[in-house]
Amino acid sequence: MSAKKDCSPATGLIHHPYRPPEGFASPAVPVCKASTVFFPSVAALRSQHWLDKQAYTYGLHGTPTTFTLEERLATLEGAKHVLLAPSGLSALTNVNMALLSSGDAVLLPDNVYNPSKEFARHELARWGISHKVYDAMQPESLLQALGPDVKLVWLEAPGSVTMEFPDLPALVRTVREAAPQAVIALDNTWGAGLAFDAFELGVDLTIHALTKYPSGGGDLLMGSIACRDQALYQRLAMTHSRLGLGVGANDAEAVLRALPTLPLRYASQDASARRIAEWAAGQRPLIRRVLHPALPGSPGHEHWASVCRAAAGLMTLEFDPAVEPARVDAFIEGLALFRIGWSWGGPVSLAVPYQASTRLRQLGSPYAGTLVRLSIGLEGTDDLIADLALGLQRLQAA
Repeated sequence: MSAKKDCSPATGLIHHPYRPPEGFASPAVPVCKASTVFFPSVAALRSQHWLDKQAYTYGLHGTPTTFTLEERLATLEGAKHVLLAPSGLSALTNVNMALLSSGDAVLLPDNVYNPSKEFARHELARWGISHKVYDAMQPESLLQALGPDVKLVWLEAPGSVTMEFPDLPALVRTVREAAPQAVIALDNTWGAGLAFDAFELGVDLTIHALTKYPSGGGDLLMGSIACRDQALYQRLAMTHSRLGLGVGANDAEAVLRALPTLPLRYASQDASARRIAEWAAGQRPLIRRVLHPALPGSPGHEHWASVCRAAAGLMTLEFDPAVEPARVDAFIEGLALFRIGWSWGGPVSLAVPYQASTRLRQLGSPYAGTLVRLSIGLEGTDDLIADLALGLQRLQAA
């Protein structure tokens, strides 16, 4: 069908009458890009709403591509509602801003993702919202921090960097009994919707840094918020809308393409990490301890075993305090396959050092030596072990 000849070329190109036939199907989800969304009538313009994903109103509120990703993530996490955010940290921020007001308090585990603490210390404090930290490995520590002003409690499993796995059912019970007014939120990035069933444990919502395992490529940023309760979803969604949070259609497409292989990649990186953790546990005296929830003896291993069926490809090596930080840095820089960089869950293995005694804890750190977090990628496990072994040999000889 050709355009009419009685209009200018510009008008003909913009208002061309051709529409492709319906019925096209392929494995890929179509990439739908929009800021403006057309309505068939003024009545539709006035009446259509996006919250239930039954209509389109504006690009920020959803397209077929983003709605499809949200629904697939809801299935993955065992939720009913999902919102997409530009990053995992923006998902955390959305939750805090939706659920907290001046005079409220939020509780954070002491081993929480550090940017979450920084947001509480700075932005939340400036808005009159206080925060307290608790020891996630001691439910009584959580109980002592709870009060009528606590409206939001964050859980993280395992702890960021130090990898302690808490007794999640006990923490949830503690909140429900002592502070029923509080919403319980879990950072489920490590679990990725595969390691354990977060909502079956009783949490109210989860956030997920899709940057990690769902993306799988280390090449995009995205986050999600998932919940089951309709009223909670509406509070989160309206704040999300007012903040103007959105994700790019091509990034949503990339996550959709990666999702079918997520269980395969997660299982592969899990298996590889367990082998490396077991090997590293025998590398004393340089390595004092290996922190990996699936490794017997790692803090909270028994809690991991009681609720989990898998583990992410993350571990942390605690070096002997006698090994100076500069020597640990040199060890990392000498590795051939492990690259130096933030994030995890991608195909390339990563190594990053931390000084746990000075950076990670407010309640006192049980870690004395330098910590090195390893994100295990998709390289051959034997190759990664050989790389680490050679690095330790050089460290021993230095």
